[in-house]
Amino acid sequence: MATKILGISAFYHDSAAALIVDGKVVFAMQEERATRRKHDPSFPVNAVQACLAQGGARLPGGGALSVDDLDAVAFYEKPLLKFERMLETYYAFAPRGAAQFTVSAPVWAREKLFMKRLLREGLAEAGPYDQARLKLLFPEHHLSHAASAFYPSPFSEAAIVTVDGAGEWACGSICRGSGAGIEMLREQRFPHSLGLLYSAITHYTGFKVNSGEYKVMGLAPYGDPSRAETLKRKLLAEAVELKADGSLWLNQEYFDYAAGLSMTRDGKWEALLGFARRLPETELGADYCDLALAGQRLAEEALVKLGAEARRLTGARDLCLAGGVALNCAANSALLRAGLFDRVWIQPAAGDAGGAVGAALAAHHIYFGRPRAVPEGADGMSGALLGPEFTDAQVEAMAASHGAVWEKVPDEALFGRTADLLASGRVVGWHQGRAEWGPRALGNRSILADARQPGMQERVNLKIKRREGFRPFAPSVTAERAADYFQPGPASPYMLLLGAVKEELRAPLPPDYEQLPPPRKVLVPRSSLPAVTHVDYTARLQTVHRETNPRYHALLEAFRLKTGCAVLLNTSFNVRGEPIVCSPEDSYKCFMGTGLDCLVIGNYIFDKAAQPAAKAEG
Repeated sequence: MATKILGISAFYHDSAAALIVDGKVVFAMQEERATRRKHDPSFPVNAVQACLAQGGARLPGGGALSVDDLDAVAFYEKPLLKFERMLETYYAFAPRGAAQFTVSAPVWAREKLFMKRLLREGLAEAGPYDQARLKLLFPEHHLSHAASAFYPSPFSEAAIVTVDGAGEWACGSICRGSGAGIEMLREQRFPHSLGLLYSAITHYTGFKVNSGEYKVMGLAPYGDPSRAETLKRKLLAEAVELKADGSLWLNQEYFDYAAGLSMTRDGKWEALLGFARRLPETELGADYCDLALAGQRLAEEALVKLGAEARRLTGARDLCLAGGVALNCAANSALLRAGLFDRVWIQPAAGDAGGAVGAALAAHHIYFGRPRAVPEGADGMSGALLGPEFTDAQVEAMAASHGAVWEKVPDEALFGRTADLLASGRVVGWHQGRAEWGPRALGNRSILADARQPGMQERVNLKIKRREGFRPFAPSVTAERAADYFQPGPASPYMLLLGAVKEELRAPLPPDYEQLPPPRKVLVPRSSLPAVTHVDYTARLQTVHRETNPRYHALLEAFRLKTGCAVLLNTSFNVRGEPIVCSPEDSYKCFMGTGLDCLVIGNYIFDKAAQPAAKAEG
């Protein structure tokens, strides 16, 4: 009898559910994809229902599962241990934060002390079951991260590094993975957290914590290296101690997250750095670019030191990464360049959502003691294409409800037709097969455009995505052709590593370049792929593999045959402030509400000019 385990992460941010059957990830989904509430922290009732219905249908014999069919439900952390940390932290910092404690304590008590009841009630919303038969398991937060990184990796043995804001007490860990076992070797304890330091810089540069950290990473290349080094030295002199083993000590006189309502004590930071915190949506001056670069360099230096310590402690030649900091592709690339490990594998949903997968895998291999088989192929994540998919009947029903006009074409025409649209300068919403797992659109819920066209970066940012103009876009390239455009490096199927555009493709910069404000610098063409080349000539690279995503690979190949170029601009199919689309309904609404020219759902092509609403507006 197959072992079926449901993993759940919830009640902080990026709630999710994942179904694991005999150690294989069958289905995984973030709750935000269904509720359309970005980073939704609520119990993932919709994701649980999808796991049981669509995940169950993928098993031998098919048919939806119920909670009674599960061997266990695993939650991604230990709520009582987290409650202990919260209480002890407020006691240690008292009387600072007393007002916040008075407001928060009843909420914590409900969410942590009565977690079993909350989980049972949430599961009951997903469908009836016998609560007496339910087995609930609670692996620690960083064990869930470590399990999500190691068990799906292609390594039989590996060092494991996890880094995030905070779990229960741990903010990071170094583990050794071998066979079916994970051994915890070292922990970084709250409040001294690399993830929280990066979030503090996110806050001070005017972005939203637990959402805007990737904006800081994108802003960092605009910083002046000399000024950024000065800011980094100031932080290291007063606010941060970075030790040789990668551990941190954060001077809590400069931070307010442990017991207050903010990330930083802004007056202390202003006195130290010489400028005030940027207010959201205000101009991005040079100071904030320099601070972003200082913070990015600190993160990279810390992660490299952690990697060196992990190598020393484990002797392993391969490394697995997870935790929210592992979504920082620039830091990941710095670690890879350090040459400490032969291979590095990163969980595509490295943040808290990925804890759902990790909790279930930890339960399977550690609690139930099941053996582990090293995944065949690239890894055990199926290209991260693990979410819901929709039938032709559902697409046609959606189209009928909107009076939409469409044309259905066979595969042999679809890829060529779409390549023609892209080559002519059209921007296409591309909705195919199963939705992606994790924060990156990898070619199944993507907005695509021709990366060669000047002005495309600005058009997609401002007229379609409606986001800050300084932010870069990722290139997708077939794995076989990646070395034609980017300096040779490892595969990057999950968009978690940087690729440097090859020297021969780069263009000279104009004489007045350094005098341009940061948002204008990215608009200066700097290579033959201007829409995806960032200001430092890097790109958040996605290598597309025929084995894991044959349809997206076929489109890229069709575009290459049409244009001679195997690269497309790929960004997530959403607008700023909204989750990535999931259903055909989501995709059509986004298509009609933005400057997208065409929408392709499966084999159905929707042209904006042909839609009734577009004709009425015209």
